[in-house]
Amino acid sequence: MNTWLKQTAEFAATQLTSIDVGLLGQLFDQADDVAFFVKNEHGQYVCVNESLAKRHGLKRAADAIGKRPSEICPGDFGQVPAEQDAKVLRTGRALVGHLEMQWHRPHKPVWCLTTKLPIITPEDRIIGLVGFSRDVRVPVETDIIPNEFALALEYFEQNPIEISTPSMLADRANMSLQRLARLTKRLFGLTPSQFIRQTRVATASRLLLDTDKTIADISFSSGFYDQSAFTRAFRAATGVTPSQFRQQTQHIPKA
Repeated sequence: MNTWLKQTAEFAATQLTSIDVGLLGQLFDQADDVAFFVKNEHGQYVCVNESLAKRHGLKRAADAIGKRPSEICPGDFGQVPAEQDAKVLRTGRALVGHLEMQWHRPHKPVWCLTTKLPIITPEDRIIGLVGFSRDVRVPVETDIIPNEFALALEYFEQNPIEISTPSMLADRANMSLQRLARLTKRLFGLTPSQFIRQTRVATASRLLLDTDKTIADISFSSGFYDQSAFTRAFRAATGVTPSQFRQQTQHIPKA
């Protein structure tokens, strides 16, 4: 863990003993695109904001208290965050800016950047973790997007098999790799590599939801030339395999 993260976690550990963690939840209630949480050393929620409760279909934030992610979200969409928590609590290593797909009940998966910091006492004891998942949303201010960049993104979304690296995307947008990185970070909160991965997996998730294509066909259509690599990338992003995702979402009404 770098110095800043360690200092942040140590500060949280000392301050949470004197500050009502509910105040933090109230603060993050003002950000409906952020799911905020504090968990104890057993991975159980001790504080969440309303956004986290809503995305899991809970009537109120209090319904999550004392539970683990696997107890409020079925299947691997709940199990994977619980496993992440266990690793952070066991190793004391932070999870920072992890791009993943999470379930937003009742209708849709959403892309999030998740950060989890261990709460460590001055005696180096891990007593819990604090973190948040921020929704990755398409920007509204489209007028600030250079035209060539917008055309390159549109082309890539429609032809994910044609672009496989940030350099290829930069060339398509007729800009330097550095400028591409600044734009994807500013507009999407993602690195170019994260954006490419998100776009491919998002394409695959739509095909899994809306078509009867085979997994092999969807793998190729989404820009993956190897089905095993597709399965690994999809599971890393969503917590489930493509087949499991299709099974879990079969009941969802089409938009």
